[in-house]
Amino acid sequence: MSQPLSQTEQEPHDQSQTDSASSTDASLPMYDTVIIGAGMSGIAAGIRLAYYDQRVCILEKHTTIGGLNSFYRLNRRDYDVGLHAVTNFTEKGAKKGPFSRILRQLRFKWEDFGLAPQRRSRIAFPGINLNFDNNIDYLTSEIRREFPHCIDRWQNLLAGITDYDDLDQTAFEISARERLNETLGDPLLINMLLCPLMWYGNPREHDMAWGQFCIMFRSIFLEGFARPHRGVRLILKNLIKKFRGLGGELKLRHGVAKILTEDGTAVGVELENGNRIHCKRILSSAGLVETLRMCDATSEPDPRLAGQMSFIESISVLDKQPQELGFDETIVFFNDSNDFHWTPPAEGLCDVRTGVICSPNNYVYDAAEGKLPEGIMRLTTIASFDRWDELDEAAYRREKLRWYDRSLESCVRFVPDFRQNVIDMDMFTPTTIRRFTWHDNGAVYGAPDKILDGTTYIPNVFLCGTDQGFVGIIGAMMSGISMANLHCLKD
Repeated sequence: MSQPLSQTEQEPHDQSQTDSASSTDASLPMYDTVIIGAGMSGIAAGIRLAYYDQRVCILEKHTTIGGLNSFYRLNRRDYDVGLHAVTNFTEKGAKKGPFSRILRQLRFKWEDFGLAPQRRSRIAFPGINLNFDNNIDYLTSEIRREFPHCIDRWQNLLAGITDYDDLDQTAFEISARERLNETLGDPLLINMLLCPLMWYGNPREHDMAWGQFCIMFRSIFLEGFARPHRGVRLILKNLIKKFRGLGGELKLRHGVAKILTEDGTAVGVELENGNRIHCKRILSSAGLVETLRMCDATSEPDPRLAGQMSFIESISVLDKQPQELGFDETIVFFNDSNDFHWTPPAEGLCDVRTGVICSPNNYVYDAAEGKLPEGIMRLTTIASFDRWDELDEAAYRREKLRWYDRSLESCVRFVPDFRQNVIDMDMFTPTTIRRFTWHDNGAVYGAPDKILDGTTYIPNVFLCGTDQGFVGIIGAMMSGISMANLHCLKD
């Protein structure tokens, strides 16, 4: 969901994955496809194209890969960023679903991702809880218990979501709240269902596009949560190994300044160091607004195209396993009133009325892997990019500590109080997300309006990743593969 911030504000770096940037070679070769951004979608697209003998180059502005899902090391501890959970989980041998399609299209084995399923998660509102796991029958039984008058409507909703076409742009834009009011009718149940789906992939304030709702509903409730024992490193390591093994080129510290065009068609990119790279087509995971800005440096894109939803996230290291403190759930989505508000805070730096708390310790790891060495609790709450961006350095560091305390104070109303067991912590803010992703407003889920076919006004420049429409680790990879198949394998 996010991007790193160490307390020393140092950039995450992994020497084994870094290619030195060239500052002198201005005669770079012609590529079939240049991919902007070495996140999950960009790398997956690169692998797919390299299988078809395309000459592919991934350009990454920073010194490490992963985009919104990366990792770093601080105080001799390894930290994942962005990885609460891998959604769209399916058991080994499954033939359907996005994860199975990724394994086939990228030619990986199920074991290459090393995924362990969740134990149990919960949606917590005042006086009422809905528990769920990776079997939809459990959530159905919970709804039957708490909302018995809605059970028939719930079954009708499940049928409609199963039949939904992910690439139907017209149906995608329908209001999820309006559709749920028609289908379920109960405001509290609607808010409880929207809470985790918005938290894990909704860029739109107040409401949610029906298409995004269906995609997220499937990924969380019909498929489910999982996590690799060794974190996101394992996934990234296997992806980049496969890409390079197929002849793909990865150039870190190669930020793109602009997309070069001739007669309305892209012919390459100009790097921030002034060098130029020529190509037949471009696939950008940088985001809609950010890509449009590269296409035309003389005209600023409409700011309304950019998303506004950003967050703070803290990682607390404990002296005990969370289960020893009475917390055995994987993820808790909490909200402290019956009304669920999904918008940047009207006042102050953060809104801690709602949030997500996750423990990577509470997945069902294989016995041979054992427990994680230390207890971890991750907490995410809504934040204002503009107000964090206005702070000077001293105020910024002071407010980080203040809002770390306030967010923990809010979340322990819904989970066992672990504050006395914290031995180390780290935290990122919206400005960190901006710094490491260059997304306007530090928007984690990108633009509110998605471009499902990935096209732009330049005929050979295409989008993949969050602003194309699929989110999360599996969704991002599926986006990269889908757009590569659709636009880059025609010749």
